[in-house]
Amino acid sequence: MNQTDFSNLSSLLSANGDKYWNALQEHHAFAAANAEYDLAQHQAEITYVFGLSDFIGDKMSQHPDWLVTLFTRAEQQANNTEYATELATALEQVSDETTLLRTIRHFRHRQMIAIAWRDLTNRQNMTESLAQVSDLANALILQTYNWLYQAHCKQYGEPIGEHGPQPLLIMAMGKLGGGELNFSSDIDLIFAYPEKGETNRERKPVENQQFFHKLAQKVINALNKITIDGQVFRVDMRLRPFGDSGPLVMHFDGMEDYFQDQGRQWERFAMVKARIVNEPDAYTQALSDILRPFTFRRYLDFTTIDALRSMKQMISTEIRRRRLTDNIKLGAGGIREVEFFAQSFQLIHGGKEPKLQHKNLKVTLDALAELSLVDHNTVDELYADYLFLRKVEHTLQQMQDKQTQTLPDSEWGKEVLIKVLGFADYETFYTHLNQAMARIHGHFNALIEETQDSHDETDSLYQLCIDSWQVGLSEDEFVTMFAEQPFAAILPQLYKAINDFTANLRNYRLGERGQQTLQKLLPEVLYTVINHSECESEQVLTRVLSVINSVAGRTTYLDLLLENPDVLKQLVKLCTRSGWIAEQVRRFPLLLDELITPIYLQQQDSDIATSKHNYAADLRQTMLRVEHDDTEAVMETLRQYKLCQQLRIAASDISGSLPINFVSDKLTVLAEVVLEFVIQSAWHQMSDKFGQPEHLGQDQIGLAVVGYGKLGGYELGYGSDLDLVFIHNAPRESQTNGAKSISAQQFYIKLTQRIMHMLNANTLFGQLYEADLRLRPSGNSGLLCCSIAGFADYQQTEAWTWEHQALVRARAVVGDVDLVAEFNHIRADILGQTRDLAKLVTDVTDMRKKMRDHLLTNNAPGIDLKQCEGGITDIEFITQYLVLAHAHAHDTMTVYSDNLRILDAAVTAKLIDEETGKQLQDAYLLLREHYHQLTLADSKYATESDTLNQVRQTVTEIWAGLFGHV
Repeated sequence: MNQTDFSNLSSLLSANGDKYWNALQEHHAFAAANAEYDLAQHQAEITYVFGLSDFIGDKMSQHPDWLVTLFTRAEQQANNTEYATELATALEQVSDETTLLRTIRHFRHRQMIAIAWRDLTNRQNMTESLAQVSDLANALILQTYNWLYQAHCKQYGEPIGEHGPQPLLIMAMGKLGGGELNFSSDIDLIFAYPEKGETNRERKPVENQQFFHKLAQKVINALNKITIDGQVFRVDMRLRPFGDSGPLVMHFDGMEDYFQDQGRQWERFAMVKARIVNEPDAYTQALSDILRPFTFRRYLDFTTIDALRSMKQMISTEIRRRRLTDNIKLGAGGIREVEFFAQSFQLIHGGKEPKLQHKNLKVTLDALAELSLVDHNTVDELYADYLFLRKVEHTLQQMQDKQTQTLPDSEWGKEVLIKVLGFADYETFYTHLNQAMARIHGHFNALIEETQDSHDETDSLYQLCIDSWQVGLSEDEFVTMFAEQPFAAILPQLYKAINDFTANLRNYRLGERGQQTLQKLLPEVLYTVINHSECESEQVLTRVLSVINSVAGRTTYLDLLLENPDVLKQLVKLCTRSGWIAEQVRRFPLLLDELITPIYLQQQDSDIATSKHNYAADLRQTMLRVEHDDTEAVMETLRQYKLCQQLRIAASDISGSLPINFVSDKLTVLAEVVLEFVIQSAWHQMSDKFGQPEHLGQDQIGLAVVGYGKLGGYELGYGSDLDLVFIHNAPRESQTNGAKSISAQQFYIKLTQRIMHMLNANTLFGQLYEADLRLRPSGNSGLLCCSIAGFADYQQTEAWTWEHQALVRARAVVGDVDLVAEFNHIRADILGQTRDLAKLVTDVTDMRKKMRDHLLTNNAPGIDLKQCEGGITDIEFITQYLVLAHAHAHDTMTVYSDNLRILDAAVTAKLIDEETGKQLQDAYLLLREHYHQLTLADSKYATESDTLNQVRQTVTEIWAGLFGHV
């Protein structure tokens, strides 16, 4: 061990040390031990530690040989995590239960003394100490169980299950589950076994329930029983299903039924720390799979906060009942509050963030900081104060090996504390302790503070909002109540929205908790709508209430809105600006989760490459949580991801933080990234089934996907469909190399069908994208996936002018590099053909007239910005005409597929003058901006205005100048 000054002890501590040193020397075994190893040379250190710990002094004075072991193995012991190996070796010599009990008790005492010795002499930090105590407990539990299991099987036979011999699954709860067991702690355990049945004994087999019940009793007795050698651990089984009234051990199906039907909120807190002690195998995985969905909900779960308040109140009541003072675990700012702080975030966010499913407190706190749920300074401060409290706790317990978290009354206990912790006096220590606990309590209170406390008691409007929901008012009474408010003119409409919502609630079976939450939430909703909406409040209230109506039966979302005023304000803001967003959130309530971190809603302007890289990295990280062969889970997760990202873009759009071209860029690259993942997933599914086409080289798929229209032109909007064409490069004779071989052409058709299914299928979270293949060669009568040669031949010999117009806005969005290059060459070649301009003008204008006749509604209640004269489609046709008419002389016209850069190229080539180019670009951006906002407002038609009329007139004049007629 390290050299330490052990001479500086108070007289009180010295007297205690001398007492045990003298008792040690008087023990009959001391002479033999001292002869083996000169203990006298360490007298100063021994009396120093004896002075600090009655537990060590008493045990060592009875077992001098343990001191020899301590000093001869000191350095090895300081890093010993091989408790299980050493104990298993010792138990190989044990043949009866009496010897078993003695062996595990002696092993426990020897190792605990070594840990305490290093702690009291400050040779290790608290993280090391907590890990050692936990490792020791794991070894004692598991090796004791292993010995008893073998003995039990010899007597009753083995219980055999699906994966071989069935084990008794032992779940360690609390601090042991987290690898942070305190020095003198009881251990909370839960037992389970896999399946009903009976053992394989030939004569008189026993039922598995009886087998495991007896085995569990044996394990508890071995650890818990107090013998002449003491006790290993106090074992507490009250956390098991049904508590003291439940079976000692339960099979998996029974446990799953219990947690699905009867599991309570406090049990979720307990299960956060639950760790299976047994070595990992198929049975431990099955049990983990049962516990995970109960503990970690798939959505953000704010029922946790209210449960935490209730638990805090119960603890406070217990402290008062037992008159606990100076308790560093249960008191305000104690160890328990740090644990609850972390566990609350785990229960709220753990279902969506696997990093928060860890059992260990330090790992969890680090994850909270990494995920930006708690700032780094708070995490660092909490953990530093937590470790200080744990050091105090260990020192208290190492004095006499008693489970206590209460500061000592005796002078000896106080002197031990300040000596080990390094304080000059007890008053200084006590001040430091109170400061640490005050900091912890501050963070804890900030987490669980009541939402309604934020309202000023003098806020009369809020009180009126409460009364309007909690008192059954007629419309006249409602109008009279709010008559003096500025929004008095719309009171009948507000009343109708509230009344319709209340009537609709009768369709739901709300539990008592749901009713209570709604009673608190609805006044908040009305108050927030009135104070924070920027348009007619009754329209916004109707939208917000439609969202709440969609989640009325799901208390966790009601809690999310109640517990987070900023989330409610954000929802009201989005519903104010966008009926489309309100409808999206109503249909897919998981989008409410996005509002908890509004920083995500602030999109930064960035180029396409950066956006694509960020989306790809984010999607890759998201999909790591899903088994790649679980197609249903892959499809649902992709849809959730797309919905959430689309909401973030829309929120930034309506907040004005993204200009229209950036909005389209982001929606387009989001679609590309999702499409790439779908193609990868479909490729793996098809190649697993049929093998890969034999003509392919390494890392090739022989496929290119061409995006037409808005996808091709980087101009996707909200809800835009994807116009796609699939092209392959397989030779006609190519086959796949799998056991079930098919032609490569069949393979690519099946691959396209799988991709389209993954995109178009309607699931719980809707369609991923509505994908359309009608622009492929020969349209609906053509092959789903055509060869590159066939594509080129069709474009050369059969395609209509309108198909070449479509090719202007075509772009290979996914595919092998060589195949994409070949497509680009074909596109440039087709677009660069010399055309009869008179025929081209006729074809383009005739097609435009057909579209307008077919798609434009004459009696529409507003302006159709796409199909109207001077609208978006007119500008698109102008750019397409310019490319087809002049690309043979200006190859720069075929470089880009988006309208804005095509117009730039036309200006550079002097096909149109700079003013005309700018007029068309400005008109296109303004019309698209209006069109986006109409989509967000869930409306199809724009209201006529001078600005729109002027823009349309400008476009119409340019059209007439170019084509000679409208």
